[in-house]
Amino acid sequence: MRRTLEGTKRKRQKVSGFRARMATPEGQNTINRRRAKGRHQVAITAKNRA
Repeated sequence: MRRTLEGTKRKRQKVSGFRARMATPEGQNTINRRRAKGRHQVAITAKNRA
């Protein structure tokens, strides 16, 4: 049985994946901020393709 609230990889990638971030100027700012801060991951990545 599945839990009531589960996310989907595809939706997660569409909203906060690297390509979604780079598609808008605000998203690019987000990526740049995270790089400047020294984040290990600048955007979410799917282990298996979404």
